[in-house]
Amino acid sequence: MQLFNKRSPIINLGLLYLLVSFITRIILLCHPITQSSFSFVDIVKIFSLGLLSDVFIFILSSCFLWIYLLFLSNSKYQKPWGYIIFGLLILLLLYLLSGKSILHEYGGSLPEIGIAFVSLKAILFGLMLILPRYRSKIRLILFSVTIFIFVLIIIQNAVSEYFFWNEFGVRYNFIAVDYLVYTNEVIKNIMESYPVIPLFTGVGILTLLITLLIVKRSKSFLNKLPSFNEKVKSSILYSIIFVGAIYIIPFLAKQETSHNVFTNELQSNGIHRFYLAFMNSELDYNKFYKTLPDDKAFATIEKLVPGISQDFTTRTISSINPENRKNVVLITIESLSADFLKAYGNDQNITPFLDSLASQSLQFSNLYAVGNRTIRGLESVTLCLPPTAGESVVKRKDNKNKFSTASIFKSKGYQVNFLYGGDAYFDNMEDFFGGNGYKITDKKTLKPEEITFSNVWGVCDEDMAKKAIQVMNEESKTGKPFFNHWMTVSNHRPFTYPDGKIDIDSHSKSREGGVKYTDYALKQFFEMAKKQSWFKNTVFVIVADHCASSSGKTQLPLDKYRIPALIYSPGFIQPAVYNKMVSQIDLMPTLFGLLNFNYKTKFFGQDVLKTDYQPRAFIATYQDLGLLKDNVLTILSPKQKVKQFNLKLEPKDNVTADFQIHYEQIPIAKENSKLVNETISYYQTASSILKNKKYEK
Repeated sequence: MQLFNKRSPIINLGLLYLLVSFITRIILLCHPITQSSFSFVDIVKIFSLGLLSDVFIFILSSCFLWIYLLFLSNSKYQKPWGYIIFGLLILLLLYLLSGKSILHEYGGSLPEIGIAFVSLKAILFGLMLILPRYRSKIRLILFSVTIFIFVLIIIQNAVSEYFFWNEFGVRYNFIAVDYLVYTNEVIKNIMESYPVIPLFTGVGILTLLITLLIVKRSKSFLNKLPSFNEKVKSSILYSIIFVGAIYIIPFLAKQETSHNVFTNELQSNGIHRFYLAFMNSELDYNKFYKTLPDDKAFATIEKLVPGISQDFTTRTISSINPENRKNVVLITIESLSADFLKAYGNDQNITPFLDSLASQSLQFSNLYAVGNRTIRGLESVTLCLPPTAGESVVKRKDNKNKFSTASIFKSKGYQVNFLYGGDAYFDNMEDFFGGNGYKITDKKTLKPEEITFSNVWGVCDEDMAKKAIQVMNEESKTGKPFFNHWMTVSNHRPFTYPDGKIDIDSHSKSREGGVKYTDYALKQFFEMAKKQSWFKNTVFVIVADHCASSSGKTQLPLDKYRIPALIYSPGFIQPAVYNKMVSQIDLMPTLFGLLNFNYKTKFFGQDVLKTDYQPRAFIATYQDLGLLKDNVLTILSPKQKVKQFNLKLEPKDNVTADFQIHYEQIPIAKENSKLVNETISYYQTASSILKNKKYEK
């Protein structure tokens, strides 16, 4: 069978894909971010089962190439079929040009794409029909272009997998799916972060050389195309293998069972991981996770969060002291890991201002981010709800009119504003905050003269700090208190910022530079704020949205969720270190407690300064849902999986007990059913309340 012999282009491309995948695995295995050691069994699984996955993924992915090869034929140009086919192509083109085609009903760019494709097909078919002497040359050119495209996809996918691993320490996940939506920001980010021209030039040259080699090896296939009978026989065989691959690939994915997360990631296939992420970006908790009867889950939650029940999710918070309606400024800092601060052992002096501010604030030394993306951090301080499986509420269609921090501030007569240095369209922030009562102040609202520096993510934090002061000055004139939530942007790849501001070269594009510049911009903000009339009547809440990196050798590495958090208000908040475990969702309810607010709430987050607070924290990815409590980490995963780990502190020298962040996770042989049930109850009830629209304001 010509389609399966060694000269066949599909065989040559398959061998190329397997070779590139093998090399990619070796590179990722040796990458500095792969912080793990591997046993002999791990290595065998990575490369043997990984190879099998690659083979069957290529079989599925090559279906379009297979169809293309099947339609390579000389007989279709013979009379009368050639003229009939050409006539049909012309009629199809006229139909599309009429402006009344089905593509026009869908709108967008589809009509233009359809017209361009059919026009090109008609022209090329016509040339090969009326110029039989040049048919072989035209076919060779088209064949070479087709092979070039497939080779480019294979090479570019490997390069993309490397950069994704470099950023996140995993194969493609739902973040990669998001990148397809926000292509503009992602492409600009790549352009500003990496040496794109040399990189793309290298990829182009390598693709061209491989294409020439495959075309040379496949020329005999083009010179003697398979007959109709051969194509039928080959297609039957390919179809059998194709159907088998559909069942075998999920089976191989189930073999990713190592306790070492890196082993599972390296064993997997990136394309398959992308497909899974695309299909499962939103997960139904009851379908994928271990559950309890609803009444039992809510009964458990009522003991943990007094006042919440299955039928009535609203409870009342009361204070015996008079309310203090101070202005509130919440600053969520992009990608600020706890270990960037001096107190947690950092000796690079990259957060000198925050280090100083911490000593003047109520500092939460043991606080955990709920997730590893900005929208998870924004969700946690806005909705004060545990992270639910799948996408953040910020990205969901049903994301408006929720019970939120804005709801409470507005009920107290506050002005509410969300400030962001980039375009709030990104990550659906504009839709979410606008739909929950916030006024939006983002890059679009800045005048050209207000922008001194910007990159793909928006204006530099200094520019936004000045804008924030301007906004707050205007708000203070109304006589009403204000709540402003500012999300910073500068501590993000490509880590570019204005020249001459800090002692790290702005062209170095280093994480340390991004952190230190953000720290510098915050210092400028507070120096300006102290000169304003409203400063003494304002409480500042400073917290990271998430850590700089989420990768580690365990499923949910604790140090990759530990973030700094401060509440600063000279003369009102006494400096102190609060060392009990706290979740990101508790920060705003704790602030409301400090302000003595009386209010009705649906929050799962709690005032951690109350005597009945039970320390716990939530940490999660979009699939793995974790609860930290009583020195145990409980993780719920899809397919009703539950894992538990005892936490053993791995102390770091010269770091006090309150600021230690590294723990060894030791698997628990006998399940702690009480903590499992609590974990299930938190996540199941939170998902149920959202799903049944019981979290509306």
